Amino acid sequence: MTTADNAIDVLLSDGRTVQLRPIRPSDAPAIVAMHSRFSERTRYLRYFSPYPRIPERDLQRFVNVDHVDREAFVVLAGERIVAVGRYERLGPAAPDAEVAFVVEDAYQGRGIGSVLLEHLADAARRAGIVNFVAEVLPANGAMLRVFADFGYQLQRQFADGVVHLTFPIAPTEATLEVQRGREQRTEARSIARLLAPRGVVVYGASATGQGVGAAVLGHLRDGGYTGSVVPVHPTAVRVAGLPAYPSAADAGLPVDLAVVAVPPESAPEVVADAAKAGVHGLVVISAGFAESGVEGAAAQRALVRAAHAAGMRVIGPNCLGVANTDPTVRLNATLAPRLPVPGRVGIFSQSGAFGVALLAEADRRGLGLSSFVSAGNRADVSGNDLLQYWQDDPATDVIMLYLETFGNPRKFARLARRIGRDKPVVALASPTRPPGVGDSVGPDEAAVSALFAQSGVIRVDTVAELLDVGVLLANQPLPAGDRVGIVGNSSALTGLAATACAAAGLTVAAGYPRDVGPQAGAIEFAEALTVAAADESVDALVALFAPPLPGQIIGTEADFAATLPAALTADKPAVATFLVGRAPAGVPSYPSVEEAVRALARVTAYADWLRRPPGALPDLSDVDPIAAQAALRGDGVDSDALLAAYGIEVVQSVSVGSADEAVEAATRLGFPVALKVAASGLRHRLDLGAVRLDLADDAAVRRTYAELAAAFGADVLVQPMVPPGVACVVELVEDPAFGPVVGFGLGGVATELLGDRAWRAVPLTDRDAAELVDAPRAAPLLHGHRGAEPVDRAALADLLVRVGRLADEQPRVRSLTLNPVLARPDGLSVLHASVGVGSAVARPDTGPRRL
Repeated sequence: MTTADNAIDVLLSDGRTVQLRPIRPSDAPAIVAMHSRFSERTRYLRYFSPYPRIPERDLQRFVNVDHVDREAFVVLAGERIVAVGRYERLGPAAPDAEVAFVVEDAYQGRGIGSVLLEHLADAARRAGIVNFVAEVLPANGAMLRVFADFGYQLQRQFADGVVHLTFPIAPTEATLEVQRGREQRTEARSIARLLAPRGVVVYGASATGQGVGAAVLGHLRDGGYTGSVVPVHPTAVRVAGLPAYPSAADAGLPVDLAVVAVPPESAPEVVADAAKAGVHGLVVISAGFAESGVEGAAAQRALVRAAHAAGMRVIGPNCLGVANTDPTVRLNATLAPRLPVPGRVGIFSQSGAFGVALLAEADRRGLGLSSFVSAGNRADVSGNDLLQYWQDDPATDVIMLYLETFGNPRKFARLARRIGRDKPVVALASPTRPPGVGDSVGPDEAAVSALFAQSGVIRVDTVAELLDVGVLLANQPLPAGDRVGIVGNSSALTGLAATACAAAGLTVAAGYPRDVGPQAGAIEFAEALTVAAADESVDALVALFAPPLPGQIIGTEADFAATLPAALTADKPAVATFLVGRAPAGVPSYPSVEEAVRALARVTAYADWLRRPPGALPDLSDVDPIAAQAALRGDGVDSDALLAAYGIEVVQSVSVGSADEAVEAATRLGFPVALKVAASGLRHRLDLGAVRLDLADDAAVRRTYAELAAAFGADVLVQPMVPPGVACVVELVEDPAFGPVVGFGLGGVATELLGDRAWRAVPLTDRDAAELVDAPRAAPLLHGHRGAEPVDRAALADLLVRVGRLADEQPRVRSLTLNPVLARPDGLSVLHASVGVGSAVARPDTGPRRL
């Protein structure tokens, strides 16, 4: 959140960066200077009068605000204030506030008004303001569009020559959609300017041709880049055969991208020089920043701050570079001497060294590249930015990511869910959670893979798998189902493929595998594949070819590559393992059967995700976020009140410390009752004798209390009996890769020992919740096991949706456990709840836009 003590960087609609922060009394001279740069029209539209200068009394009121009832934000381009927006509450404790903003003429039309409105509305909501009101002259069409295009429900009145607007500022699906649409466009434009620059300036290329700067310069020159290449050198006249200049501006050429290969201590001078030349972004190849220690981290922060102040974005530092194979661009600003052939796959790599290997392997496999970005330390530009760019990039059909860490995990999951509906996203990311993140065990490796799958991401474990899946997606259609037709000339290979399919969750189609025998020639093999491709019971093909014995196949009968393409014309994907020769062009070929089937299984799971409806966020009309906020006290949390605000009722329990208190509580609650050890780790341990049920009278309560106190201590809970059911557990934890995640499993020592929990990322749709209920391995117990009546799984799904909604709307809630939840045919009962809270920090991917 933006407060009086901090500032943030935001992107404008043209992809440039500016800073937004609360106004300060010391801003008075800058406000006067900005006012002096306004045109007469801008002054009149804002103040409804010529207002040639700001009187001292007005100026002091403008720059002195309390940041609650009166707030103001300024927007700075470099050191200059170019816009200001403010709200003022209409009376003490009033729910309404008047909002207004003004933008310097040179910066109008870049989306500054929308950014100011987002941040003002966010600050006003936190101050308890419900509605904004505004007065706008009819001639001020730009201002009217800012309000009208934001998704708010506007009420308009026209009186005295002024349009009076009133609108609630609570976020809605409509306002979030508008905000995220603007976010996508601005982030995509900022990346587009870096990947298709009119010119590139290179800092740090030596005249001797040695070093990383010279290497990148040579790759730019030799790769056929269509724009201008400008080496900057303090003394040399020519570098790498190109005219060199002491500064980028001296070249007099349009340059949008700067490649930086200078030591960290020289970076500030480079940023200043690039800014004077109008550069839009920096690719910092140099190392020695955050990866090197505390001093390097400080230098990295200073670099990004200076770049953003100049309106530039930063890729790196410590990165490999960027590339774009578009024939109209042909940009190779990387340390890789050779790029893969042009194609339709976009690749993002966080690691520079890994990026070199990835590009080399993609080139070896013939995987066509559209664009490539290595982010290095990821000080600014991240994988999320590239997802935003590739979403609408007409040159990219498949997205491949190598991710070491997640800068904004919630945003990644949100973008992947949206983009994956149109373009497959393949990610090489570790399923292992970093040590020391929270106290909860959280998702295991299988659960992390499921979390990726929930977002439509095809997660892989190795570089080879990343390329395996990428080649298949780039060259073949998606399968319509999981039925696989296996055709080969070796019974050993076809049998191995059938086993691999079963292990990967694929179904071997009826009548397969088909072994044509080792003596079959190319034509016979092609005929078998043609039949399989036309088979309506087959969704995908696996073609396997082992070398024939010497002398068995001669001449044209051995030319499989020439005859097979005709057999693969059906709109079905095909993978191949050819132990001799090469598969036909366009057919992904793998060294082993297992690799071919594994890649096919990954793509099949993604196609299945696409076919299923995305789900919707249910409308929970009984949720009361205001009551939930009241339950989150500064000194703790009222767990029952918090859960009740989200429609989750916890069966009442009373803590007692003596037999008399236990009897009194039981009488008040009503017999029969249950007594449980109060310690959270024991209160559900029926197997240890820590839970005693169906106590019908005072004597039973006294006797049982004495037994529990002697064995476990004096603290005991008394709870009314509820109908029996299947014990379940619902959890909420903060995961480093996905943010808040909701877990579900069945209770009991065995399931806890086996870690039988399934997890989904917040927010949960109705589909997410329904799938989560059925995901644990013990879930058949909920469907009716050994003659038992099935439980109300819809009630469990509703409970999970509510927990997800709570997690999404209350960032102070860091952990939650409902254990046990007794699921029955007629509903459920939550017997115990524990809630962990943290500080009220802004959660990533919530609130107004920021970098």
